Amino acid sequence: MLASTAIPLGLRRTTGVLFVIGAVAFAASASVLSATFDWPDILREPAAVVLPSFTAGGGSLVWTWLATAWTYAILAVPLLLLLTAIGRRDDPVLRVATAIGAASVLLALIGFLRWVFVVPPLAVSYDAGNLVTRAAVEAAWTAQHQFGGALLGEHLGQVLAIAWSVTVSIIIVRTRVLPLWLGVTGLVVSALYLLTQGDVLATAVPPFPVWDLAGLLGSSAWGLWIATLGVTLLLVRPPSQGRVTSDSD
Repeated sequence: MLASTAIPLGLRRTTGVLFVIGAVAFAASASVLSATFDWPDILREPAAVVLPSFTAGGGSLVWTWLATAWTYAILAVPLLLLLTAIGRRDDPVLRVATAIGAASVLLALIGFLRWVFVVPPLAVSYDAGNLVTRAAVEAAWTAQHQFGGALLGEHLGQVLAIAWSVTVSIIIVRTRVLPLWLGVTGLVVSALYLLTQGDVLATAVPPFPVWDLAGLLGSSAWGLWIATLGVTLLLVRPPSQGRVTSDSD
């Protein structure tokens, strides 16, 4: 059995605040992206649709993608702090899960930032090119989209994020370091989020079954759970076996 560790109250609050800020800021950026670029539906469209739409979005669309990327990256900070915030700093399982979660944020960041550094020159070449150039650009688009987007950002990034939330939820259920309902809800939300992989896998294996609502429901529910985790850290007192300390202790 792991020994009880002191839980700095200030760090617990900071972790909670950052979870809430990250979830809310990303949701706001993603909402703008959805309204201005038809994201995420446009991800499954061919280059002949995506690249002209990207060009039409202009510089503001690039800045929106940049904001979406770095607001999501905020989650890496509270994710790394969570072990200490719930008094499980020496838990080897949670330490591994934390590394996995941090990796998931990095992979998602790569997926988002390609729209800032890779897609713009492709869109310019496509817009100015002849039929031969456009065919070459379409091939390049497909390659980077499947690798940086479907593989790294959507598949590995999401699966590792789900692995993190499942592990955290199981630890909550087993140890009650946070309310039981939060752990149970996390498991349900993680299972729902996993269903979004049908849409991702269908890009490589077309007959793979896809539930059209999985992407919207899964990602929205997971983001809401992240925000709820943050609020819970702010409002719920640590269990009695963990000694709470002020930052001056």
